[in-house]
Amino acid sequence: MADLGLPGLVDVHVHFLPQRMLDKVWAYFDLAETHYGMPWPVQYRAPQEDRVATLAELGVLRYAPLTYPHKPGMGRWLTEWVGEFADSHPAAVRTATLFPEPDVADYLGAAVEAGARAVKVHVQVGAFDPRDPLLRPAWGLLAEAGVPAIVHCGHGPIPGRHTGLDVFGEVLDAHPRLPIVLAHAGMPDYAGALDLVDRFDNVHLDTTMVGTAFTEKIAPLPVDWPARLADVQDRIVLGTDFPNIPYPYAEQLQAIAGWASADDRLGATFLKAVLHDNGARLLGL
Repeated sequence: MADLGLPGLVDVHVHFLPQRMLDKVWAYFDLAETHYGMPWPVQYRAPQEDRVATLAELGVLRYAPLTYPHKPGMGRWLTEWVGEFADSHPAAVRTATLFPEPDVADYLGAAVEAGARAVKVHVQVGAFDPRDPLLRPAWGLLAEAGVPAIVHCGHGPIPGRHTGLDVFGEVLDAHPRLPIVLAHAGMPDYAGALDLVDRFDNVHLDTTMVGTAFTEKIAPLPVDWPARLADVQDRIVLGTDFPNIPYPYAEQLQAIAGWASADDRLGATFLKAVLHDNGARLLGL
């Protein structure tokens, strides 16, 4: 990072959750061979404050702590919890989450008013349709406020009831100014994700798990991936899925560095943008 003149990393996709909820997430990954057909050993399974310290040791200057509900009634609670977490951890930015429920615009609006800089939307885990009429006020609110939603709507690692970039594309058709980060670069439909970047000015991709050896086994990148990034360098942001990744954090950075070296139009300028500048701009830092 020093060689690039960067003060540190900006990671838009890390997870902090209430401990009892995180324990259930880790228990799910412990059974990954049942769910995914392959093991998923959580690399950074540690107490909360140890994980906060690890991010600092890894050079992460600022990060977006993301939460996500899987049923009604959790969205407000998790949004309040993560707001309090961010207030007590200076490197964390305020975030929020949502679920299609009658009060979603109320708690989301309160979070934006309180300074939320990103909103996590997990279509796969939540098993909800992002086109649900209950969400229309929420999408409109975020579009008006310019607050990005970090959306897991791709089919990876396994399809959900309402996943698919075509499905979320309908949300963008209805709210074309909505700032979006397609989590995991839309995995496994990387080409479809790039098509949405081309169609909508406020669509970004995050790098979460993309291009690592683990993910290449289940969702390999197209051979022209670095070349396709050359024209959208300002809309690729660093994401990692810390702490739930099954490999060291550095592997994500190595994958990104590999893309930068694979095309002459990328290089150090691309690395600086992805590792820091794009995420800082997107989060309003």
